[in-house]
Amino acid sequence: MPFALLLLGLAVFAQGTSEFMLSGLVPDIARDLQVTVPAAGALTSAFAVGMVVGAPLMAALGRRWSRRGALLGFLCAFLAVHVVGALTGSFQVLLATRVVGALANAGFLAVALVTAADLAEPGAKGRATSTLLGGVTLACVIGVPAGALLGQVWGWRSAFWAVALLAVPAVVAVARSVPGGAAEATPPPLRGELRALRAPRLRLTLLLAALVNGATFCTFTYLAPLATEVGGLDGGWVPGVLALFGAGSFLGVTVGGRFADRHPVRVLTAGGAALCAGWCALALGAGSPAVALGLVFLLGALSFGVGSTLISQALYAAPDAPTLAGGFATAAFNVGAALGPWAGGAAIGAGFGYRSPVWVSAGLVTGALGLALAVSVAPAARAWRTVRG
Repeated sequence: MPFALLLLGLAVFAQGTSEFMLSGLVPDIARDLQVTVPAAGALTSAFAVGMVVGAPLMAALGRRWSRRGALLGFLCAFLAVHVVGALTGSFQVLLATRVVGALANAGFLAVALVTAADLAEPGAKGRATSTLLGGVTLACVIGVPAGALLGQVWGWRSAFWAVALLAVPAVVAVARSVPGGAAEATPPPLRGELRALRAPRLRLTLLLAALVNGATFCTFTYLAPLATEVGGLDGGWVPGVLALFGAGSFLGVTVGGRFADRHPVRVLTAGGAALCAGWCALALGAGSPAVALGLVFLLGALSFGVGSTLISQALYAAPDAPTLAGGFATAAFNVGAALGPWAGGAAIGAGFGYRSPVWVSAGLVTGALGLALAVSVAPAARAWRTVRG
């Protein structure tokens, strides 16, 4: 893989740390800003909603910019809003900074996904996507637990300062290493690219990606209270639990990337079935620390292995949208990241306890498997009805 692609992964690492670090900071933010835990969890959903809206919008706005210029602009805006978030004492302002930061993150990731696909060799979009999303999983392994640890030692604001500082070398790396030429001398018509969304294969892939990633973030957002309130672990274990999920995620995205280009159907069917079973097992076994810790690692691997494969397949399914394909894929990823925490928070708020987000995750993956099965069976059913006359 080109060195520039690894540097894009560094920037994604900084942004992924910001997106997911709230998993270990939700209780502290809730206490400090005097809001409920589900309300603090909504900060994750707000970030994801901003990315859903921002991914296609920012990708469309940046179509005529140079790749390097667009990436730098988005990354600098991301850095600035984290400084504001670290300074504010208002939950509403913090919420607003999450949305604005998400717009910048969305624009960066949408452009970076297309850039990564172009930098990779033909037929290697899956590996390129997994390399880029490896920055997200490393954020889970290193950034998110480090953010949780900083929050415990110096307060949740220190984690925001750390993300802002982490973005600085990413800015320098992108400025020096990403090619500065325009992505397309003459971009294809925007209306034509938007029509690509009508392709049945692309729409199905995006929907499946949203459901699978929704399941991932539904449980991941509430891993801290699940580990402490249900598993009985001390609060000092939270960074380790998050790191364990992240280590599994890195393994999953790395292994998945090696097979996503050649055997995507096998990865999705076998991985999806195992993922559904794993969420059910975690919901039932969360009270046992040993069982829960093992499943957290396994589910991290399965979630990101299947999820990253679906994202790469979305890029393959959008050949008529060369500049907006990354926006479509980013939006799908973050529809799930918005849906999951909201659904998990609603289940907790309804009084079903901290196991309930895991059951919601199982339900979302079951829905994805059922949809995929229905779509695959439908042509055979139509052919059978035709034969019978």
